[in-house]
Amino acid sequence: MRAAYLPFAMLLSLFAWITPVQAAIPDSVPDETLQALKLDRKATPAQLHDALSKRVHSEQDGYGKGSHAKFWEPIPMSKYLAPSLFYKAPESLDMVVKREDCVVCHEQITKGHVTAWRKSLHADLKALLALPESDSRAYKKAHLTEVEDNLRSHGILGAGERLEQVSCIDCHMGVGKKTGHHVKDLRMPDTTVCGTCHLRQFAERESERDTLTWPQDQWPAGRPSHALDYKANIETATWAAMQQREVAEGCTMCHTNQNKCDNCHGRHEFSAVEARKPQACSTCHNGVDHNEFEAYMLSRHGVNYQTTSHSWDWNAPLAKAIEKGQTAPTCAFCHMEYKGEFTHNVVRKVRWGFLPFKNIADNLGHKWFTERRDAWQGTCQNCHSASFADAYLKMMDKGIISGMELVEEVRPVVQALFNEKLMVGQKSNRPPPFAPEKDEAGGFFALFMANGNNPTIVDRTFAEMWEQHIAKHYKGLAHVHPGGFTYSEGWSQLIKSKTIILEENTRLREKADMDKRIAALEKRGGKTSSLGGGGHSQLAAMIDEVTGTIGGGGAVAMGGLLAISGMLMLRRPRRRDADGADPDTAADGAAKDGTP
Repeated sequence: MRAAYLPFAMLLSLFAWITPVQAAIPDSVPDETLQALKLDRKATPAQLHDALSKRVHSEQDGYGKGSHAKFWEPIPMSKYLAPSLFYKAPESLDMVVKREDCVVCHEQITKGHVTAWRKSLHADLKALLALPESDSRAYKKAHLTEVEDNLRSHGILGAGERLEQVSCIDCHMGVGKKTGHHVKDLRMPDTTVCGTCHLRQFAERESERDTLTWPQDQWPAGRPSHALDYKANIETATWAAMQQREVAEGCTMCHTNQNKCDNCHGRHEFSAVEARKPQACSTCHNGVDHNEFEAYMLSRHGVNYQTTSHSWDWNAPLAKAIEKGQTAPTCAFCHMEYKGEFTHNVVRKVRWGFLPFKNIADNLGHKWFTERRDAWQGTCQNCHSASFADAYLKMMDKGIISGMELVEEVRPVVQALFNEKLMVGQKSNRPPPFAPEKDEAGGFFALFMANGNNPTIVDRTFAEMWEQHIAKHYKGLAHVHPGGFTYSEGWSQLIKSKTIILEENTRLREKADMDKRIAALEKRGGKTSSLGGGGHSQLAAMIDEVTGTIGGGGAVAMGGLLAISGMLMLRRPRRRDADGADPDTAADGAAKDGTP
């Protein structure tokens, strides 16, 4: 394909209203981001892009293999998950290619890519410019003008030049290039490549780093977010410790929004319609510890979406979705909205983070949290009354706290078992997890590795409780799925985990007490030469000392009595005859000799 730019004179006649000026940084990019980048709103698009790109590729700001780098190595698939870190072009195609060569070749070898691209706006921007203003997609004309301003700021477009097409070479070798070397120039695009054109969206997404600073350090700065999700992944000790790297990369597959944009905007159609639908979020936001998609789809919101969305205008921008017929919230509508504006920063209203912690619950009255709660109420009031929204948000918070309290009630029980080395095999068969993970009670690693008696059922159950069941409880409440925080998931499962752990606590402590008494009894056993004469009364007294009375100890005491009786009988000294011979052994010998 040829670089497609219309002559300046023709553009002047067709688009006299367009002037190639450098617009100020839009208000949708928060002040916090400009402060972090040391820019003001008069900065050019190129200056903003360069500052953002520098930060994205800064190890100090979350780029690279992270603090656990020496413990893991990328596998072949990693180059597609973190392309700027690991991708290297195949050396088999050592040649220079032209713009049009890409499609000609790839129609033969990866025709699905080309088919998707042909359906995209990238393939034919002239068709976009020809849309009537009545078309729901017409707003994208202004986006195109914005893109062109960005490219002019970089010196890629001249004054008055317009894009007709975005082809393979623009993304995979360099925007505006006519030729490129298939080894030296080929790249897998990261967010900075997309941001060259889509600068506002790139800056909005990157602003998640700057607008999520927890007042009591409940989470690291800028997290949890899309902008730093790869960092969150590689800084997880369990992930780095896993020996099965192919399994570990399953986590990475959902932690790549920091690196690239195609988790939401699938290759190579890059459809806004796709990204607006809940299914776009479902690949990652599902499952045992973040089941947002399931909770949403089983809520009344999700049912409305599933039964009526076929009539919605998905080409309309989110800001006009309701007036264009949308009758239920979607992931994008609720999470991209902040005080009436829609941006790619999806964490401006985050209050509970990924998991509900006690130090969040204890500080919900802090201004930082109340302002975000008010912003959520504003979102809900797009469809609900203020009274209804307030009532449900209160119900949600109190319900989350109730679930969190179950976790906190059990936590010290588990920790005490660990500290006192009472868990099964803890003194004899508890190998530590692989480095850099460290052994702990009910640690995250209990969900991904097992060796000897590490983890125990207590560890595993508590890990599921604090990392999965409370998460589902929270997500069920937040997404208005009744079964998600009562019977099916959430509360009922939290109660089950608590039951298992408390029962194990009783069993392990009773066993430890029994072991302690048996050990004491064994020390005294050497003082008893035989069980003759007063031995029976002595045995009864010792059994009573170890187990207590049958009435008081029930089945446990009875079991202890039988165990100790057997132990003492086996350990009693043997009687010998006048010659010092063991009569049992002598009898055995006589039998073997055939003598009576």
